[in-house]
Amino acid sequence: MSSSFENSIDFAQKKDQQDSLSSFRNKFFIPQHEGHDCVYFCGNSLGLQPKNTTVYVNEELQDWARLGVEGHFKPKTGWFKYHELVRESIANVVGASPLEVAVMNHLTVNLHLLLVSFYRPTKDRYKIICEAGAFPSDRYALQSQARFHGFDPDDAIIELEPSKGSELISNEDILKAIDDCGDELALVMFGGVHYFTGQVLNMKLITDAAHEVGAYAGFDLAHAAGNLKLELHNWNVDFAAWCSYKYLNGGPGTVGGIFVNERHAKNPHLPRFAGWWGNDPETRFKMPHQFTPVLSADSWQLSNAPILELAALRASLELFDEATMDKLVSKSLELTSYLLFVIREVLKEKGKENLISVITPFEKQQQGCQLSLQFATDGKQIFDDLTRAGVIADWREPDQEGRGSGVIRVAPVPLYNSYVDAYRFGQLLKDAI
Repeated sequence: MSSSFENSIDFAQKKDQQDSLSSFRNKFFIPQHEGHDCVYFCGNSLGLQPKNTTVYVNEELQDWARLGVEGHFKPKTGWFKYHELVRESIANVVGASPLEVAVMNHLTVNLHLLLVSFYRPTKDRYKIICEAGAFPSDRYALQSQARFHGFDPDDAIIELEPSKGSELISNEDILKAIDDCGDELALVMFGGVHYFTGQVLNMKLITDAAHEVGAYAGFDLAHAAGNLKLELHNWNVDFAAWCSYKYLNGGPGTVGGIFVNERHAKNPHLPRFAGWWGNDPETRFKMPHQFTPVLSADSWQLSNAPILELAALRASLELFDEATMDKLVSKSLELTSYLLFVIREVLKEKGKENLISVITPFEKQQQGCQLSLQFATDGKQIFDDLTRAGVIADWREPDQEGRGSGVIRVAPVPLYNSYVDAYRFGQLLKDAI
């Protein structure tokens, strides 16, 4: 594919003109630098604001002002059922049936609620497999859950390191660890996309292997939801959770979401923490003494839906419905390929081929829109120069072993990034080098 690319402004502009999704950029606010659009490659940390977010949020503020508590039951968008307005859209994003998803709480809260149901260790089956270097919240959640059940996390949790000489965890190592653990394994829980390297894990392969030894399989999809073509239902995943402020553009710290496989969601006997918003809505306002779970992922809800956060997310999901995940993922692969091509051309031109190692795997099944660029030297200085020039990206310090001089994570998001963005990044990188 890269053989047909050119590192030129004319080529980048032509690609944007041919891009069927290019008009979506105009539906977002782009941060400015000295009167021009920034090169915003930080959607893996915080997505940009859709221009219709204000409209959706203001509608609910106005209804609150106009109707007070009666806003719960207004026609079409009453707050009592407002969470249902995003259900089908989010199900399409993660590859689920509508009854398998709920938009609620925040990511780590949701992980804990799901672990109540899916980490139920016994004296003999209590171990958890996850990736070494997982995002800290995931590690803290798993460690505290192990302690809560009376186990030593150092014994209960198996953290898989990357293969020797690699930044990545191989499928073979994951499958071997699952097989070796066997009957002791209670749970496998990985990040669907590793936040640092950008590696996409084979979630179906992991799920099948976990089920083969009688364990559950769950995933943190913070860096996957809205980024990858997910098929959680078809992959038979047991549970998953995600945030909505990265690729889903819901706004800073906004509401998260969960997936619970239909076979579990319809099981009223599966242990879970209960709250009144997870009760059967037919009897919810009758204030029954006993909890009767609605037979869907909604039964993991505890409290009233956060309407203003949902309104902001609804504005973004409207754009996902219009664009479709198939088209977004197709553009993502092409755009990220072009960015990688541009970076390599710049390094070649500057005689600095060894300055940057792209530690993100670039095979189709292991690739989202993130590239993690590890610098041999001067990484932080180059990042600071890029920032001053109008690039918004993400800097990560060297790992605990001190390898490299840190990583710049860049994420060309297909909803609002352009081929010209990729070209401009290359030119600014060349200046910084």
